[in-house]
Amino acid sequence: MTDDTELKDVLAQFSRLMDRAEQLLPAPRQEPDWTAPAHRWHRDGHLSPVHGIAPLALDDLLHIERQKALLVRNTRQFLKRLPANNVLLWGARGTGKSSLMRALLNEYRDEGLRIIQVDGQDLVHLPEIALPLAGRPERFILLADDLSFEASDPGYKALKAMLDGSLEGTPENVLIHATSNRRHLMPEKMLDNLEVKRVDDEIHPGEAVEEKISLSERFGLWLAFHPFNQDQYLAVVAHWLTRLGCIETEDSRAEALRYALGRGSRSGRVAWQFARDWAGQKGLEIGG
Repeated sequence: MTDDTELKDVLAQFSRLMDRAEQLLPAPRQEPDWTAPAHRWHRDGHLSPVHGIAPLALDDLLHIERQKALLVRNTRQFLKRLPANNVLLWGARGTGKSSLMRALLNEYRDEGLRIIQVDGQDLVHLPEIALPLAGRPERFILLADDLSFEASDPGYKALKAMLDGSLEGTPENVLIHATSNRRHLMPEKMLDNLEVKRVDDEIHPGEAVEEKISLSERFGLWLAFHPFNQDQYLAVVAHWLTRLGCIETEDSRAEALRYALGRGSRSGRVAWQFARDWAGQKGLEIGG
């Protein structure tokens, strides 16, 4: 009788211990909402859906026609399961790199295009992110937005291996796109130029330069974005003023130029910000 009682006590204690252990375990990971057009990767390993994509169309992005055409062509190849390249969108701030990606998603989301945004510090998880995407009917772009890092960053090596050189390779329904203000994704230093050597009539870059180029050249498609000139900037301002229900005037043009001068930039972002400010002011004047 005593043995039976002790056994029951041991089993009860073991049961309580198991209950506590279950409480410490992470909750079962839910299947992502694949109906969402975009997701954001989180370090705990889950994808959170992003439904509220800004209603931006490709036609809203002016004076980047070549960049749009090349990106659209590459994306259409990807959606039709034809060979397509990973893409690096680089150039001056506010010139439409991230906006182009949003407009692209709005254009092709109904054809199965999906975007998963990955922060720069989470690039080490790229294989983990891509693995469960393999075999799904959707076509995924892993987007690293506003990317820049040093060669010593772990994400640098992970991205480099994922783009080209990994034994596992990237699933056929996954591409990697990155936006950056830097052509080679890493800061340029004067010291790099000191390492350049001349052998006979050929220029040979130093190891630091080679390291920078070795990452960016793994993107098969480079799209360069440059600051607008004055006429282009004003055309973008006029476009957004019209979209916001305002009429372009000489006063708005003069104020737009002053606004850009104060911001130190003539870009699509500054044009959009001015248009919102101007339209808001006019709304207050009308509404009192």
